[in-house]
Amino acid sequence: FEAAERGKLLVPRCNACGKSHWYPRAVCPHCFSQDLAWNEASGRGTIYSFSVMRRAEVPYAMAYVTLEEGPTMMTNIVDCEFDSVKIGQPVTLRFVPSENGPPVPVFKPA
Repeated sequence: FEAAERGKLLVPRCNACGKSHWYPRAVCPHCFSQDLAWNEASGRGTIYSFSVMRRAEVPYAMAYVTLEEGPTMMTNIVDCEFDSVKIGQPVTLRFVPSENGPPVPVFKPA
């Protein structure tokens, strides 16, 4: 959470096989090694899939974003017209405040 407070997204990377993964876990899902380290993500990714929710209090877009480092994470797309969001679209990281915790990573069109 300290990294999020500084506007940084950390992603677990396996020192044995060199692959990054998301969500954080104690064992590498690729090779089952426990030799993991936290590395700063570039903050760049590509929309893999998305859906715009229009029945909530405020419309919002949920998406799976594939990071440059390899893993795909569920997140929100912000700061854009939702009708312009497309699969394969480049996005960049930003953080938004949460109600009772650390800032939350979201993405906006690049």
